[in-house]
Amino acid sequence: MTDILFRVGSRAFPLGRRAWLMGILNVTPDSFSEDGFYLDPERAVEHGLALVEDGADIVDIGGESTRPGSAPVPAEEELRRVLPVVTGLRKRTAALLSVDTSKTEVAEAVLDAGADIINDISSFRLDPRILTLAARARAGFVLMHMQGVPRTMQVQPRYTDVVAEVKAFLAEKIDVAEAYGVGRESIIVDPGIGFGKRQQDNLALLAGLGALAGLGRPVLVGVSRKSFIGKILDAPPADRLEGTIAAAVMSLVNGASMLRVHDVKAVKRAVRVAEAIRDGGNPEAPPREEKAGYVH
Repeated sequence: MTDILFRVGSRAFPLGRRAWLMGILNVTPDSFSEDGFYLDPERAVEHGLALVEDGADIVDIGGESTRPGSAPVPAEEELRRVLPVVTGLRKRTAALLSVDTSKTEVAEAVLDAGADIINDISSFRLDPRILTLAARARAGFVLMHMQGVPRTMQVQPRYTDVVAEVKAFLAEKIDVAEAYGVGRESIIVDPGIGFGKRQQDNLALLAGLGALAGLGRPVLVGVSRKSFIGKILDAPPADRLEGTIAAAVMSLVNGASMLRVHDVKAVKRAVRVAEAIRDGGNPEAPPREEKAGYVH
């Protein structure tokens, strides 16, 4: 499997030999998956460290719920939630830290506090200034596809060819980000499973991840506890682990190189088996790396 370089600042990480895991750390009171109970910064930091111990390469911290129907929160409140967590984690772990935000004010403060990646679900449509900031900071940047905004995104989303449309959207956003000075190798793309998508759209995107991988950037997929799994299994968010694991493994088979998950340890174990099977017949397969290593 060919490596794709992902650059953050002066570091370059080879992706492709194994899946990277992005652990979810919600510090919101209204998360869809009922896990937003890390409002106390100390408790949030401890959970973030536990995610790293379980195998997360990146901890993704979110201070604003983006579940369907959610309303935005002011930048001041978002910062109140996430900044102490970023600061606390940076003091205690070398793992990459990502912050899920679309606001330049929030992004600037968390990057100054030691965050490495901005995970912008709006792909800078809500605040284009965030690109200039990311370019100056040489931060990693996640571009995600979303039809509409969280409050309205699930109100009759429509596509003619969802894979082709999402790929075209992401290709355009990569070009714009580069024009603002964001390095191409610092960009990650995310199809936005559950963000303005019908059930058939989510499944088609997961089946068609190879087309998105053709953009030449790491493909990040967030399937953890999502509603499409709940519809298949008729299960609430807390009872979707097996479905999450199945979706995660199939995402890797189909072209994803990063997985955003709640249950890092369980998904990591499943992925380890899947990777061993994938590489079992290849005597030249490189040894599995347990931690994200970087090259200069």
